[in-house]
Amino acid sequence: MRILVDGMGGDYSPSEIVKGAVMAAPHINETIAILGPEEIINELLAAEGWNGNNIEVINATEVITNDEAPAKAIRRKKDSTIVKAMTMMKEGQGDAFISAGSTGALLSGGLLILGRIKGIKRPAIAAFFPKIGQDDTTLIVDCGANVESKPEYIYQNGIMGSIFVKALKGIDNPEVKLLNVGAEDAKGDDLHKEAFKLLESSSLNFTGNVEGRDVCFGVCDVVATDGFSGNVFLKSSEGIAIAIMKRVKEKMTDGIAAKLGAALSYGKLRELKDEFNYDTEGGAPILGLKGAVLKIHGNSKAPAVYYAIKKAVRYVENDVTGQIEKAVTCHSEL
Repeated sequence: MRILVDGMGGDYSPSEIVKGAVMAAPHINETIAILGPEEIINELLAAEGWNGNNIEVINATEVITNDEAPAKAIRRKKDSTIVKAMTMMKEGQGDAFISAGSTGALLSGGLLILGRIKGIKRPAIAAFFPKIGQDDTTLIVDCGANVESKPEYIYQNGIMGSIFVKALKGIDNPEVKLLNVGAEDAKGDDLHKEAFKLLESSSLNFTGNVEGRDVCFGVCDVVATDGFSGNVFLKSSEGIAIAIMKRVKEKMTDGIAAKLGAALSYGKLRELKDEFNYDTEGGAPILGLKGAVLKIHGNSKAPAVYYAIKKAVRYVENDVTGQIEKAVTCHSEL
């Protein structure tokens, strides 16, 4: 297996990307291929003291930034890390691709070069969301790939999410719910009412609607949604979590008594912070492409890269792409 890693994507590339690869390499048998300027990547590997044999460097001289029009950049920058990686995936020279770079470029490159799984209408970005108070997560699909949606897109998000959770977490029959404005069956606009009917008539373990406020309490394994609602939900939740943790820190350092209390409760505060740490989830897979593509946060550092590499290995080992293709061509899921 060969795991391709975008050495030039994200705010802390290439140094943190290389550090993450060096962290992961001793713990896997697979080869990690870092794409980027060969000389720079090799210098960073040497600085990390790397002397193993399962990291290689693929020279790529161009980078697609967040400021560029994704589709145009994919067509113009043939030697960019994203284009080169997607091409390698298509030609069977890579089994998974991880990037902290432009989400738009990843989606465009995936569609234009790698292609969609036959039968999938639109690829979707999936992200794990913590179940508060539990050592577990809920998968949200879609988180922003398709801001304009159709009922069948949301329905297929449920299928892909169920397969992904089953493959990576070993849950035989994941519970799926539809993100909506109310828990009652008849809630929502026409888009969500039609999506509800499709999900309800499928062979998925679909148990109805879920309101955004209930997702964090772990009421299901998979939340199917349109990309607009999913993105707003995820980013709003992330912002609230960051704001709360910031205020807790301010209150716990406001005066001598508060600081003493903070010192005594440091362990528990650390546990709370870790519940909202998305680095350990290993990135967001773009489901529906003909290959394993994982998007990690733009401000990812070495630990996020480490966990993404570990997740990519499981993604390929469990043949998630093949399982999705099989499900969407199966009569019971049409």
